[in-house]
Amino acid sequence: MIRGDLWTPSVATLPDAAIVVCHGFKGFKDWGFFPFASETLATRLGCPVVAFNFSGSGVGEDLESFSERDAFGHNTFSRECADLDAVLGGLAEGRLGDLSFAGACRFGVLGHSRGGVAAILSAERPDVFALVTWAAIASPARYAELFEGVEPGGFVEVTNARTGDVLPLYRDVVDDLNTDGERFDLESSLRRSRIPLLVVHGTEDATVPSEDARHLARAGHRARLEFIEGAGHTFEVGHPFAGPSPELSVALALTADHFKRHLT
Repeated sequence: MIRGDLWTPSVATLPDAAIVVCHGFKGFKDWGFFPFASETLATRLGCPVVAFNFSGSGVGEDLESFSERDAFGHNTFSRECADLDAVLGGLAEGRLGDLSFAGACRFGVLGHSRGGVAAILSAERPDVFALVTWAAIASPARYAELFEGVEPGGFVEVTNARTGDVLPLYRDVVDDLNTDGERFDLESSLRRSRIPLLVVHGTEDATVPSEDARHLARAGHRARLEFIEGAGHTFEVGHPFAGPSPELSVALALTADHFKRHLT
């Protein structure tokens, strides 16, 4: 199941546009900065913003705990791309769940960490006009490396540092990459795309190396790379959210400016 939130601005200055925010691995729409970032972008840009949980996020009905362990374990990049496509399709049609509204025809997509993969690949849609990645990985192949030496049918365990939960991760993610590897070549996808891309990365990111950001920026025809000095993987913000850090404020300012310039 895809669960999401829709923020609408009090004053609509980009009436035909909308933004979609994608979380990363072990992330979810209510983690840390996502609600604040979504509301801030909706206000600054004057357009609707949707943040949602991928159906394989593992986070259940309480929106906080990883109660859907099986969904997490069997999640794949193809499922995440399909989830994002469904959200974009709903925004275009003016209907998400039980909500009805005026449809949008121009989209910006923001992806954090692993969520950057689905964000970049959404450029296949003609109604996606601008992309932003925050601390994004440059290749999904890093997930295949987790299974080196694991017997067929086996799984690896992933620990959620925030909750202490130990979650299973099955080979579905590797099988998905092996079946359609060319599709998930992000650098090739960016070279084909003419969509303007903003790559935002912290200089102190210990989770995704800064070279990933450089790879993405070099591949894009219209890419801009912005390093935030002193920022870690989540821009010095934790969960529960205790307010925006200076590093997050810089990321939001860069992101809002990029979307405004390319969605107007």
